[in-house]
Amino acid sequence: MIIRHPEKVNKPKNPIKKKPAWIRSKLVNSKEFFLTKTIVNSNNLVTVCQEANCPNITECWSKRHATFMIMGDTCTRACAFCDVKTGKPGKLDPLEAIKIAKAVLKLNLKHVVITSVDRDDLEDGGSNHFYEVISQTRKINPNTSIEVLTPDFLRKGDAYKKVLEANPDVFNHNIETVPRLYLKVRPGSRYFSSLELLKNAKVINKNVFTKSGLMVGLGETKDEIVQVMDDLKAADVDFLTIGQYLQPSARHHPLDRYYHPDEFKEFETIAKSRGFLLVSSTPLTRSSYHADEDFVQLQKNRLRN
Repeated sequence: MIIRHPEKVNKPKNPIKKKPAWIRSKLVNSKEFFLTKTIVNSNNLVTVCQEANCPNITECWSKRHATFMIMGDTCTRACAFCDVKTGKPGKLDPLEAIKIAKAVLKLNLKHVVITSVDRDDLEDGGSNHFYEVISQTRKINPNTSIEVLTPDFLRKGDAYKKVLEANPDVFNHNIETVPRLYLKVRPGSRYFSSLELLKNAKVINKNVFTKSGLMVGLGETKDEIVQVMDDLKAADVDFLTIGQYLQPSARHHPLDRYYHPDEFKEFETIAKSRGFLLVSSTPLTRSSYHADEDFVQLQKNRLRN
């Protein structure tokens, strides 16, 4: 039996709280869902939708939306909130770029989100692989907008610049939580390094939309959430997503509480007052949820401003 999270085996069990009525996944067109699943599986592709156990998978796949996860299904980090497998990753697939590009074509995507596991074992953190996937996807799908959700490339120097060199339309890196909780929730990452990455992305490419996401329900305070908003705005981030943390298992970081939809509305109002181009704040909001529609809205908002 393969253990997905060996680092969590000896951690204390944290009972999973019952979900409230407003945390519900949507079931839509099942025919389209299975078509998406067939294309993903037949090309041996990995999606964060499956690996991270996303609650929106049926809705998104029913619209032929899938977030491709490159560089394998095994992460070198051990974040306390994440359901992606932890361990020693395998070698990079030299054909992955063409596989992703062809899958985007088959799914007829107008907008594609490409993310990855953390690859601290690679000298460049996987930035050159990102470059190849973006470039090949654009070559075969010239009318498809491309969004990347990248790792932090911590201690990899200027490696992240290679991703921006491929000129993605959206550069996303999730801040995830408030700085006080980083050592418990995101022990392999550094809050201010993530902020610096987002800030530098906009300095290097002023045309790229920058984006970041925050989970709530991990034990943070409202004041801390607002401070993260201010920090992200100071880093010139365009788009902020805020969603409810859902505890994947009893061995993961304990859920502190479920926020009510009205509280998410309040966060949206506060964030908009900070001047973000776009804010998505609902219990089921995730980084790539409705990403295609959000990209269109980002373009409109930029023109309006």
